[in-house]
Amino acid sequence: MKQILQNARTGDLALVEVPTPLPEAGQVLVRNRYSVVSAGTEAQSLSFARMSLLAKARSRPDLVAQVRRKMREEGPLPTYRTAISRLESPQPLGYSCAGIVEAVGPGVTRFVVGDAVACAGAGYANHAEFVAVPHNLVAAVPAGVGLEKAAFATLGAIAIQGIRVAEPTLGEVSAVVGLGLIGQLTVQLLRANGCRVLGLDLEPGRVKESLEQGADWAYETARLPAAWKEEATEGHGVDLAVVTASSSTSAPLDLAAELCRHKGRVSVVGAMPMELQRRTFYEKELDLRMSTSYGPGRYDRSYEEHGHDYPLGYVRWTENRNLQSFLQLVSSGSVRTEQLATETHPFADAGRVYEELAKGRRKAVALIFEYPEDVPAARHVELSSVSDGPVKDSVGVAFIGAGNYAKGVLLPALGAQPQARRVSLVTATGASARRTSEKFGFGACGTDPEVAFGDPQVDLIFVATRHDSHADLASRAIRAGKGVWLEKPVALDAEELEQVAAAVSEENGFLAVGYNRRFSSHARAVRAAFDQRLGPLAIHYAVSAGPPPAGTWITDPREGGGRVIGEVCHFVDLCSYLVGAPPTTVYARFLGRNSATDDSIMATLGFSDGSTAFIEYLARASEELPKERFEASADGCTARCLNFRTTSITGQKELRSFNQDKGQTAALEEILAAVRSGRPSPFTLYEIAAVSRATFAMLESAATGREIKL
Repeated sequence: MKQILQNARTGDLALVEVPTPLPEAGQVLVRNRYSVVSAGTEAQSLSFARMSLLAKARSRPDLVAQVRRKMREEGPLPTYRTAISRLESPQPLGYSCAGIVEAVGPGVTRFVVGDAVACAGAGYANHAEFVAVPHNLVAAVPAGVGLEKAAFATLGAIAIQGIRVAEPTLGEVSAVVGLGLIGQLTVQLLRANGCRVLGLDLEPGRVKESLEQGADWAYETARLPAAWKEEATEGHGVDLAVVTASSSTSAPLDLAAELCRHKGRVSVVGAMPMELQRRTFYEKELDLRMSTSYGPGRYDRSYEEHGHDYPLGYVRWTENRNLQSFLQLVSSGSVRTEQLATETHPFADAGRVYEELAKGRRKAVALIFEYPEDVPAARHVELSSVSDGPVKDSVGVAFIGAGNYAKGVLLPALGAQPQARRVSLVTATGASARRTSEKFGFGACGTDPEVAFGDPQVDLIFVATRHDSHADLASRAIRAGKGVWLEKPVALDAEELEQVAAAVSEENGFLAVGYNRRFSSHARAVRAAFDQRLGPLAIHYAVSAGPPPAGTWITDPREGGGRVIGEVCHFVDLCSYLVGAPPTTVYARFLGRNSATDDSIMATLGFSDGSTAFIEYLARASEELPKERFEASADGCTARCLNFRTTSITGQKELRSFNQDKGQTAALEEILAAVRSGRPSPFTLYEIAAVSRATFAMLESAATGREIKL
């Protein structure tokens, strides 16, 4: 299928052939017929993407601070790779479309193949021939409503939510500041709600158009008559103002405040600085209200991605019900999208249309892309020729998943391995699959893992997806006869762990896990220092992890498992490696009361030879501390390692790394060599399972207050 993509670093646009997405659980696959470009909003996005790196940095000082910390902890090369990887990620464009349901994922019951639907959501409802969208962001199109009209549903939902926040009542006088596409729809909706409407904009063409949409009055902002307030509102001012303009200053907000009566309401929809003129808001006692995009549920992963609805009795208008509401208003004729100044173009011309939009040559408030009806759904795209069958002295590699860690660390390291033959790369989204495959030299890309499982050219499969899919994908790959590099964690619970263990045991499969720290030159130097120890080893491992990321899949118990299972496993493995055996007992305590905001944990691991490891995983430590540091002592010798960049060992020369060495490159070399030669994995199944069981035991111990024996 074809999709329009933007390079976040340069702003360059390309209409690219990418694999068709595979609908996941709770998703609907839609064959697009129309999608809408909001000219003002998307022109701003184009402008930002084409800013210099310096200008982008100035606009996001929070991200600059993160880069500085990463540079201090990990060194210039990892920092550069991570930053460039994120900047070069392809950015899908679009967030409002309509089409026909092509397939539904597991758990979807509201839609069937052939339904006409409208779709919403940046990153989902893209300008592409096919889109996979969570079902709470999909609404059925009423009979008689054309798909070219239904494609406006997301924009309509944004306008509706801005109005709902303002709480208009029948007969009130309202102002709409900013008459782009959202503003024009807002005019129509306010008229449908029984309000009289004043429209204001800088451009005379948009002012004229708002009168055609039903505005009672409309003016260029600078030409609003001084006497208008007296003539239209008896001097009181408007009851409410909806600010749909986007601006680099707070001027639209100031204008809205000036227009309002005493105790009026201001609803902010557009993006702008919030530098309020306090005197106006204070003297009039104005009510400032923020509208969040399409409505309640927006940015809530539980609602959008997992499909959990809000009870209607408590949340009458969710973002999905706003979509439905807009479509019903279109069906009844209360809103007429055909009155808007629009242009329709074949999707094949999307690149040219966007370039003209960026240059200011497109004056319509909305641009509509029309898609062909007969595009085949292909989930595998060949990029370059890959020789048939195995190649002597090389390992055929497939990669499933390409998140930030994979693109910033694993894939660059894999690219430096001459024995790795990069066969195919699979991700959930076709855009990511195509761009990442091209960048790292894979012969093909796709969205269906089964293609990699059945490819005779593939010897080793890397699984670097979200944590909840690790056990299933690893088990399927092993049973398909492939070697597996599985990123941590192996599993989210004991049942999943048993699933993987059974596959390895029954198939005599090859399994390596991304516990890379044991391959670091620093970790190996420390282990070598204690190889001949007589007494038990005492380890103190401190991690300044920072607060858990809010609203992400990582901390979702079902999808990411939380950071104890998903990250602390690294430190358990390294402690086990240094001791030379897995732990036999675990005792743990959480420091915070709410793991969503503070998942700090203190854990003591006991080993059969009397060794003890104390792990401090801190979410609220000072940012000035090194992210990772550990100390090991036995028989009068002490080793200290800071961030895998410096290690001091009693009686030895200090080991220093210019860049952080967490062992990824050495791990790749050893695992590829093992697969190529037919040797066993560097990890035994016993070791792998023991680490997961230790993290499960940490959670159990912290919950019960008991020491857990393994």
